[in-house]
Amino acid sequence: MNKNSKIFVAGHKGMVGSAIVRELKKQGYSNIITRTHAELDLCNQEEVEKFFEEEKPKLLVCCNYFYPELASTGQLLTETCEGLISDFDITVICSVPCYTGKIDKKYKDKKVYHEEYNGINIIKVWVPEFDKQNKISRIKNILSYYLNSKKVIRKLKKYDIVMTISQPPILGGLLGKYAKKKTKSKLVYLVEDFNPEQTETVKYSKNKVLLRILKKIDINTCKKSDLVITVGEDMQETLKKRFNNKNVPNNIVINNWIDENEIYPLDKSDKGVTKFLKKYNLQNKFIIMYSGNIGLYYDLEKIMEIILKFKNNDDIRFVFIGEGSVKQKLINMVDLSEAKNVIFIPYQKKEDLIYSLNAADVHIVTNAKGIKGISVPSKIYGVLATNKPVFGILEDGSTASNIIKDAKCGVAIEPTIYDKIELELSKIIDTKEAFVKKYSNGRKFLENNLKKEISINKYRKALKDLINR
Repeated sequence: MNKNSKIFVAGHKGMVGSAIVRELKKQGYSNIITRTHAELDLCNQEEVEKFFEEEKPKLLVCCNYFYPELASTGQLLTETCEGLISDFDITVICSVPCYTGKIDKKYKDKKVYHEEYNGINIIKVWVPEFDKQNKISRIKNILSYYLNSKKVIRKLKKYDIVMTISQPPILGGLLGKYAKKKTKSKLVYLVEDFNPEQTETVKYSKNKVLLRILKKIDINTCKKSDLVITVGEDMQETLKKRFNNKNVPNNIVINNWIDENEIYPLDKSDKGVTKFLKKYNLQNKFIIMYSGNIGLYYDLEKIMEIILKFKNNDDIRFVFIGEGSVKQKLINMVDLSEAKNVIFIPYQKKEDLIYSLNAADVHIVTNAKGIKGISVPSKIYGVLATNKPVFGILEDGSTASNIIKDAKCGVAIEPTIYDKIELELSKIIDTKEAFVKKYSNGRKFLENNLKKEISINKYRKALKDLINR
């Protein structure tokens, strides 16, 4: 047990209790908690519960997206905090809801908003609206979150642990380091994406000097962290490579997840699924779906070029659900081709996700070439939960590709090998039901290996171990 760990000694004024306190102090334990009978009546259950509630370890979470955001990281961190709330006193600093780029008018008149959700204290900071296709407006939004969050952190008192996420790129880590210093806490760095490696891979920036500087900054964040969490084994290898396998920071892998109790297989005859199909005129069609961020890291423009070669297959519908910086380009490609079997649908509410995911016959899960070890597409977990087959366009040895192989829930083709991608898509379209029957195996694998509870328990153990170190 760590010398700074909290230890409660009941009856500290009695002969036995006072002897225990003296011995603990002699051994160097400094965080001894005592209460007199007047301060705490141990026979009063309500008082005791309140006491332990107040003495729970304090966890500060810094993340740009949190409830009720639709972003996958926002949903994952919300569920993480909900799972840990019985063990920790949790405060979250995040931006006001802005994932789509738009901000509700109720979040436009103040700089800071204090809210509570399922026992979690939430401090939301103001940020400006932005256009996902406009770099300048995105940078303004990100910098506002970073600077306004720092202002909030300056006023905070001591916390036991700060957990920050690797988003926004670089700044998320810097915010965590700042919070660690100001709150005298231990730092957990949750790396959902490695940047600037991701930015460099998709050529979002070609300034090599800037990219080198940013990489050094983020490596320093990893170095200063008391624990680094990556969300895939391939990402853990990237962390080791950053340090040339020498003096690698304390780290563990905790997979992302989908709540398997909220997302599960439904037949297309289900009332909610039928409603979704009718709304978008998808009845009696074989649906190949991409659901998630329509952004830079998925090579979607090249994939769309392949999809448009099948524009005359009227029995097929290619469905893209979500938002992102590439969406308008894809819409323009479809409009130019005059394809009628490609449709775009906005993000679905969390409670409706089960219906949209189950409406598909096959799901596309993809990453751009070079993203292996940098990021893991969280959409894979939702697909597994619905037991739908996966058409993966993923690098061999990546976490998502390995899941597909281990679960026997689909096929995975290497990115950029476009003739093979086209050939495999053609096979799926030709075989349809046979492909679905062969690869509908994901749910069993998820229940055995990737349940939400498994990951939450890993977070709980990691944080408690860190406090007691």
